[in-house]
This record gives sequence, C-alpha cells and structure tokens, in this order.
Amino acid sequence: MDFKDQLKNLFPDHQESEIKVEKKSAIWLQDDPILCKYEKRKGKPTTILDGYTGATEDFKKLAKEIKTKLSVGGSFKDDKIIIQGDYRDKIMQILKDKGFNVKRVGG
Repeated sequence: MDFKDQLKNLFPDHQESEIKVEKKSAIWLQDDPILCKYEKRKGKPTTILDGYTGATEDFKKLAKEIKTKLSVGGSFKDDKIIIQGDYRDKIMQILKDKGFNVKRVGG
C-alpha cells in the first residue's frame, strides 16, 4: 500500500487537485560571448567575467551561483564578476552548460 492509498483510506471524500509549480525565471542568454579573463591583483590570482549585456540582477544571481558551486569568494562590481583564484576552466564549463557563449581572454 503506497502513500496515496493510505491517504484515500483516511480521507475517502478528498478530491485530488493538481498543484501548479511556477518555474524560476531563466537567466537571459546573449549572442555576444562573456569574456573570462585572468589577472593578478595585489599578487593574487583572480578570474574576471565581463561582457554580460542582460539585467544586473541576473548577473548577480549568476555570480552567486558560481561562487557557491566553486566554494570560493568573490564579488560583483562595475558589471563584472570577480572570483578569487584561477578557475577559468571550471567557470567556462559551468557557463557553457547553462548555454552561454564564453571566450577565454589572456593566457
């Protein structure tokens, strides 16, 4: 006896109804590639993502998702995502899986 059958036994007059689940809004994909750069700032390696032309809120969500997936620190400043460390390959793979065009710049 599965869970639905048990519920029918407990509540015979209950009618099943479908629950509508709204999908989260997808991040806007663009035609131009996002630039993935590598720089050293104050002697420490950083990965910088630049060139996103969509909404700022979408880019902030993307920054937060990248930081949590890689478990690294970073920030969002001046329409750029700055990630601490050299994670170009991993970030490029994450963005490609999401459907973005990514271009590697420098090195």
